[in-house]
Amino acid sequence: MPIYASDAFLKSEGDRFGWVGGRDDQARLVCILPYILIEKRGLRMVRFCTATIPLSGELDLEEERGFLSSVVEHFRATGADMIIPSGNSAIFRTYPDGAAAAPYGTFIKDLIEPEEVLLSKIRQTYRHNIRKARAAGVHVKCGHQYLDECYELIAETLKRSGSNFKSPHDFRRRVTALGEHVKIFVAEQGGVVQGCMVSPFSEHTAYNCWAGSRAEPVLGAMHLLHWEAIRHFRAMGVLRFDFQGVRINPEKGSKQEGIRTYKQGFGGALVQGYLWKFPLRRLPSIAYSLAVRLLMGGDIVDVEHRRARVGTTAAGSSC
Repeated sequence: MPIYASDAFLKSEGDRFGWVGGRDDQARLVCILPYILIEKRGLRMVRFCTATIPLSGELDLEEERGFLSSVVEHFRATGADMIIPSGNSAIFRTYPDGAAAAPYGTFIKDLIEPEEVLLSKIRQTYRHNIRKARAAGVHVKCGHQYLDECYELIAETLKRSGSNFKSPHDFRRRVTALGEHVKIFVAEQGGVVQGCMVSPFSEHTAYNCWAGSRAEPVLGAMHLLHWEAIRHFRAMGVLRFDFQGVRINPEKGSKQEGIRTYKQGFGGALVQGYLWKFPLRRLPSIAYSLAVRLLMGGDIVDVEHRRARVGTTAAGSSC
């Protein structure tokens, strides 16, 4: 199972959580979907932490769509107000009828291959930068003793892009809740941490969950950090490394295009799917949408829909 389906992770995300199961016509359990229930300011919101997890062979798309429609009705019956967009760890192959959905993806690197093959698939400039970082004395280390330094770097990195990060207490609580199923990597030169990554994992997959760097890290430090993390997880027997989230068609020159280009350079396969949301009760859903638009400009589904409309209008005007 993905680590994001575990009790420890779900409990760290919310006090109320569980799994919804899907059964075939012989009442056999064929898939599950982990969720957390968020209760805030009178709203009851459901969020999924992974996509649908098949238990006995891959579901076809219509089977999964039917399962997700039954999930919607289940939460409607429990009195939930809405299903909100999942984080970038939950990219679905499809979505239920009536949902608002946005295309999304991730790059996943298969770790079963020999190390030299994994390295050969990394972009040539990245391999050059990895060698440069090593020559400059950058070393990658792993350990929970770097937790506080990681928090500072991640918070600073997000601040530079205009985003806020969770509190130190919340970050520490979520990381320590995973116990031995999380690795903390730092790239260090001369006692100064250049970059970091916090990576939850199970044998199923390791994730690039949180990462950060100095404003001007040593050239290649982050490339070396990601490569050493990949080597580390492969040696542990982890099957895949998930770079966790990219936009499908980011705007040229945008920060999102830069993120996609960076992750693509490590040679993983692009997996495309959807993030989606569903209004279960009309008035609370409208209140949520208005609040999110005022505070954040909209959630990821809103942002992608708005970007698609702008692109369509621009294309129409050019004709």
